[in-house]
Amino acid sequence: MTHDDAVLSTLTVGEAVYYSAHLQFPESMSNRDKKEKADFTIRQMGLQDATDTRIKGKGSKGLSEGQKRRLAICIEILTSPKLLLLDEPTSGLDSAASYYVMSRIASLKIRDGIKRTIVVSIHQPSSEVFELFDNLCLLCSGETVYFGPTSAATEVSSLYFFFLLL
Repeated sequence: MTHDDAVLSTLTVGEAVYYSAHLQFPESMSNRDKKEKADFTIRQMGLQDATDTRIKGKGSKGLSEGQKRRLAICIEILTSPKLLLLDEPTSGLDSAASYYVMSRIASLKIRDGIKRTIVVSIHQPSSEVFELFDNLCLLCSGETVYFGPTSAATEVSSLYFFFLLL
């Protein structure tokens, strides 16, 4: 996942995703199909109301941090990868924004009828975010101390978590 500073702040959400689609998809794909794919991805990440919002507005508010995270995820999921790796997608977000971002990520498990593997590293998730995960890999000092269904994990500590959504 790219950091929000990897996207030109003068672009709108729609422009950023559409330009990314234009760069990522083959030239043989029509501009209309690229635009449709970009619009679908924007809707899927809940950014349709921010399509015409500048990423960082000069004299205006611009996107929230949660919206910037979802925009970065939009750019990553445009091509419908079967494996998606996200490092700390909730870092710096409040609990409500974290839950919203993670619920959108969890909704990507099956897209276009294709099951995806989504690997997310996250530090100290809320109980609501924790419940979104299917499987858990708990690491301590680089060693796996638990790997299995999240529902079977009975003890949660402030260690570094690595989650795998299947």
